[in-house]
Amino acid sequence: MRTHLLRFVFDSAWRFQAAGNELFVGAGWLILVWLIVTGIAFAVMCRRTGNITESALSVGFWLIIPAGFLSLLVLQPDIAIVRDGVPIFGYGFMMFIGFVSASWLAAKRIQTIGQPPDLIWDMLMWVLIPGLIGARVYYLVRHGSPAFSNSTGVAKLVAAIALWDGGIVFYGSVLGGIVGIVAFCKLRKISVIPVLDVLAPSLVVGEGFGRLGCFLYGCCYGGACDLPWAVRFPPDSLTFQKMVEKGLLDPQATATGWLHPTQIYSSLAAFTMAAVLSWFFRRRPFDGAVLCLFAIIYPVSRYGIESLRDDIDPFKVGLNDAEIFSLGLIAAGLAGMYYFSRHRTLTKAAVVKTAG
Repeated sequence: MRTHLLRFVFDSAWRFQAAGNELFVGAGWLILVWLIVTGIAFAVMCRRTGNITESALSVGFWLIIPAGFLSLLVLQPDIAIVRDGVPIFGYGFMMFIGFVSASWLAAKRIQTIGQPPDLIWDMLMWVLIPGLIGARVYYLVRHGSPAFSNSTGVAKLVAAIALWDGGIVFYGSVLGGIVGIVAFCKLRKISVIPVLDVLAPSLVVGEGFGRLGCFLYGCCYGGACDLPWAVRFPPDSLTFQKMVEKGLLDPQATATGWLHPTQIYSSLAAFTMAAVLSWFFRRRPFDGAVLCLFAIIYPVSRYGIESLRDDIDPFKVGLNDAEIFSLGLIAAGLAGMYYFSRHRTLTKAAVVKTAG
């Protein structure tokens, strides 16, 4: 597991070297990959539009960034980005991959309810920003952050939004994201429930990648384990730091003890649920059925995995917050399934009939 997947450096264009627990990659590789991706995008746009000039203008903007990196490589100015490089955080990278993958799948799926794929891309910021706010606020309120609590002014603001250091809660992101989706649908005068059915499978796709980010960062760690797939976390991981803070680990240790890889369990469960919900979406009997099925099956896996985690203290009732939310979500899912089954409507794309 790596807190930093890699670091792009500017001391050598084609450097590719592992040092300690970090991989150093020359910025030349980044520029090359960026140009290849831009070239592919240009070819695809030309094929779709048949207009070379328009396509060139559309992708030309993205050449500004590799041009900037190239100037840093050549000029070598004495600035922080050149001295320290550009780190790619494992947690943030997986969150990005998850968000893009989930959005792309939702854009494909939404056509089945008669809406254009562009609707999902228009909705992105309405989901992303409230979702991140909800996830981060919940984390800070429930678990706290020394960097946030001990800082003031601008530093406190930076600590509040420091998502690259981890510290978000899935249920908080769901609550915040739903608020954004409802507001967007009301603004566009679109029925909310069919859209939530579309988004439900993508939601757990995003969580699957997000949990891989948790594994790289070391949050959401499990308890002691002697199974063949048990894992250990290095000193630069959050797991190691938390165990030292709790007095469970010697600060001079080379790694933690063997632990349950609960992040991997959660990721596999999420991808499995995404497959089940995608299959069920094509066979849903009424609007709201997919959303309610998600509300019923997600807590079941979450509740089981929570029992193996060792990073969260329970409330006074003996259950942690995720377990309490899980029970509430199951109840809401069952109630919703009953309600929507009594008011059966099923939104589908209109079938266009041709003459002859």
